[in-house]
Amino acid sequence: MMIFLEILAVVFALTYLYLATKQNIACWYAAFISTSIYIFLYWDVSLYMESILNLYYLSMAIFGWWQWNKKGNENSSLITIWSSRVHLLVITLIFLLTFSSGYFLNTTDAVRPYLDSFTTWASVVTTYMVTQKVLSNWLYWIVINSVGIFLNLDRELYLTSLLLIIYQVISIVGYLKWQKSYNEQLSQY
Repeated sequence: MMIFLEILAVVFALTYLYLATKQNIACWYAAFISTSIYIFLYWDVSLYMESILNLYYLSMAIFGWWQWNKKGNENSSLITIWSSRVHLLVITLIFLLTFSSGYFLNTTDAVRPYLDSFTTWASVVTTYMVTQKVLSNWLYWIVINSVGIFLNLDRELYLTSLLLIIYQVISIVGYLKWQKSYNEQLSQY
């Protein structure tokens, strides 16, 4: 049963990412389904922060759909860029939260608490970046997914590891597509 659920979660996760690269609002429906399944899968293999992260993803699927669907706001479809200062603050916050929750989880039966915490907190920020169409979200995902591949291999979630490897490729494609869209935006203004 768990392998069937993992396959289903992977299919919807790939659908989400493919549609996100195309800036298709339907990506948020696929995200909702995939994350619903992953909540249970990650809890079952004692990656508690990943399970909690998927609860957050569930809410972000709703928020992302709402954000991308705003009527009367032409800026909701524009790709944005964050300043270096914002990136520095965000990365610092991610590491502070990682060490705090990793320290706490280290007292439980959690597996790889610091890596689990890193992928969770970095994903929280990066998912928000996707809802805001921040171009560099794709670069953040490449780093997060690299750590995630290791975590999932360690827990014998091989299909999810394969999914994250595919995410790496799609993240590069997504970055290039969004960069092209961003350049087109600049030429229009």
